[in-house]
Amino acid sequence: MTPDSVAEIIRQMFLAAFWISAPILLVGFVAGIVMSLVQILTSIQDSAFSAIPRLIAFLVALLLLMPWMMSRTISYATAIFGDLGRYAR
Repeated sequence: MTPDSVAEIIRQMFLAAFWISAPILLVGFVAGIVMSLVQILTSIQDSAFSAIPRLIAFLVALLLLMPWMMSRTISYATAIFGDLGRYAR
């Protein structure tokens, strides 16, 4: 196995991890911005007011996106394990 092929496998791993986690992180980012704007507009500075809606948004997004995330993870694992013979050379 050459260093180039190892670098390619690691690159594929990081890209897969990025694309699997990106939707959840985006939901958390948007929920955080919205809650910050609501706190600014209402002058409420309670930390629970910000944290609980973000946690609920994460949970809903995770439940909705879990089938897609699992499909993506399984396809990546299948591709890696399917090419084990090529990587052993």
